[in-house]
Amino acid sequence: MFTSSAARPLALVTGASAGIGTELARQLAVDHDLILTARRGDTLRTLAEELKARGAACHVFPADLADPAAPRWLFDQIAAAGLVVDVLVNNAGFGDVGPFAKADLGKVLQMIQVNVVALTELTGLFLPGLLARNRGRVLNVGSIAGFQPGPYMATYYATKAYVNSFSEALYSELRGTGVTVTVLCPGPVATEFAAVSGMQVTRAFSAGQAMAPGPVAAAGLGAMRAGRRLVMPGWRNRLMVFLERFTPAASSSGR
Repeated sequence: MFTSSAARPLALVTGASAGIGTELARQLAVDHDLILTARRGDTLRTLAEELKARGAACHVFPADLADPAAPRWLFDQIAAAGLVVDVLVNNAGFGDVGPFAKADLGKVLQMIQVNVVALTELTGLFLPGLLARNRGRVLNVGSIAGFQPGPYMATYYATKAYVNSFSEALYSELRGTGVTVTVLCPGPVATEFAAVSGMQVTRAFSAGQAMAPGPVAAAGLGAMRAGRRLVMPGWRNRLMVFLERFTPAASSSGR
């Protein structure tokens, strides 16, 4: 079981204003204090009040991780406040549906910034402190999308492939240090992500296969606390990834 020198460990949750991020924050609040970050400051402050009522101290730092300066700004603000992060939860991310040739290139590059660059930079900024204290947890939110190519969501699938691979590699590098990295790989989840990305029109969502965010968050935190490398909630998702091994890559599609 992970312990901290403080009475309650301090967890930083990115993308905490909605969906899986909100559920991760709520469930962590049982025995962690929280740093909440996302673009929507008002929503974060409302969540912070809810979590304070449950006994968690909460600190709100609104930031848009699509801004290349945001990860360093966030790290510096947390340090200036005298806060020491024990658990880093890289949850922030977004997707988009449509052929790449017709995509808004600016939005595509913002997706890479949030899903890949910000996640990598925040991990790189906070990991040395965790290692110096010989304890800590990193939970990265990847996806089953990262296990196959995704026509019509090419960039999103590729970013999640990076998150999955990066996380599993760090897990191996950090073995024996007291610090672990876990990657949570959900399938479709019933959050606003689907509407924002346009995924509500895809077969996975329209067929009613999306999981609720609560069980997904619980699976991720359970695996993180146990120091596991990877968790894939839902038997359908595990079966899908297994079957992908025997499916030609050219036929893979989220539609």
